[in-house]
Amino acid sequence: MEYLTIILFAIATCVTPGPNNTMIMTSGLNYGIQRSLPHYLGIILGFPAMVVAVGLGLASLFEQYAVLHLLLKVAGASYLTFLAWKIASAPVSDLSVTEGKPFTFLQAAAFQWVNPKAWVLAVGATATYTVVGSDYSLQVLVIAIIFLVFGAPCIMLWLWFGASLKRLLQKPESVKYFNYAMATLLMLSLLPVFNDIYLQLSS
Repeated sequence: MEYLTIILFAIATCVTPGPNNTMIMTSGLNYGIQRSLPHYLGIILGFPAMVVAVGLGLASLFEQYAVLHLLLKVAGASYLTFLAWKIASAPVSDLSVTEGKPFTFLQAAAFQWVNPKAWVLAVGATATYTVVGSDYSLQVLVIAIIFLVFGAPCIMLWLWFGASLKRLLQKPESVKYFNYAMATLLMLSLLPVFNDIYLQLSS
């Protein structure tokens, strides 16, 4: 295995914008780092677990039953649209007493299974960086560990950045506009998914 190549892939994909990073940054601003830690842990542990599950069999299942993959895309895109609405409509009072609740560990871990970017990364990494053989399962495990070790600081960077914005956006009105921007960014990240769903349904 080309460990350096996988490490660079993990860093590049985990540090770039996507549903996980958008939502953890929003959580950092609205709830702070400490209250967002379960959300953070759910991402950094839930995604490697997904990589293992996908690498050990789910990908081949979707190849045999393409409709399952399509249904998952529709469910994921619908859920993310709902989350974007929740972010945009979240009530904002004084920043010292923020309403609402951040994601729990289990919610964040389960979210990986409806996150289109997570599916692309999990399938792409296991398909690209493994060689079928006697140590295939070990290769998948190594990829998952690399995503855990090198993805964790990338996700924490987004959480820290969101929490840091709290000092800059002192007025509740500013936080509201920030939430609008993050909801818009989340919806923009779904445009390729919606296009893919449309193409599959129309073919």
